[in-house]
Amino acid sequence: QVQLVDSGGGLVQAGGSLRLSCAASGRTFSSYAMGWFRQAPGKEREFVGRISHSGTTTYYADSVKGRFTISRDNAKNTVYLQMNNLKPEDTAVYYCAASRTYGGSSPPGYDYWGQGTQVTVSS
Repeated sequence: QVQLVDSGGGLVQAGGSLRLSCAASGRTFSSYAMGWFRQAPGKEREFVGRISHSGTTTYYADSVKGRFTISRDNAKNTVYLQMNNLKPEDTAVYYCAASRTYGGSSPPGYDYWGQGTQVTVSS
């Protein structure tokens, strides 16, 4: 069992940056692949990116590639989403998720979810 707590969201102007954090409980955090998703009002939950359990491999959606970076600190049981050059279309609730396998790019691949943190980008 893993419990995830998302934090770090807020209001930022276009072109700005935010760093989201996802703190996990439990002693087996390093065995989980982690993903980030987002959901805008009226839209389906969208894949943002994922990171392998060791942190050596990352994969991003085309919409955020080159602007967002996922990292993790297994000693702190935390995964991060650094978001740079934010755009109004990045406005959404952002969720971290943990997978016992490799996760993939769709929500069913993940077993545990954070509560979400709101990111709002003004133009």
